[in-house]
Amino acid sequence: MTARSKAPAVIPANESPARKRPKLASVSATATARDPEDATFDRLVYERVRLGIMSALAVREELTFSELKALFDVSDGNLSAHARKLEEAKYLTCTKSFEDRRPKSVYKLTPRGRAALNRYLDHVEAVIKATRGQN
Repeated sequence: MTARSKAPAVIPANESPARKRPKLASVSATATARDPEDATFDRLVYERVRLGIMSALAVREELTFSELKALFDVSDGNLSAHARKLEEAKYLTCTKSFEDRRPKSVYKLTPRGRAALNRYLDHVEAVIKATRGQN
């Protein structure tokens, strides 16, 4: 079998060769023009485990690493990576301590995290209403 090669695509001078992603729809009318973060769909919250972490912390004041791990049936590394991304975005806090000589990490949702979760839920609700033809 012979491999076929494609000629490189011609890219206009004013366009980047990187694949462009379409802009995501704005959140519902609750978004404000003051903060551009409020007006866009938050991809950070969208991922299944991160959405789960934030949702669980929205209904419980705090959860330990072990509790979150049991809830989502993920590896330590996977949960740690997702939690770290949320911490970096200041969506949650992590307090580390020791209990009976064992490390204990306690996570809490921040006000910024709660706002991000609410924006995400508003967006999903708007998509559902639009899909069902409701106003």
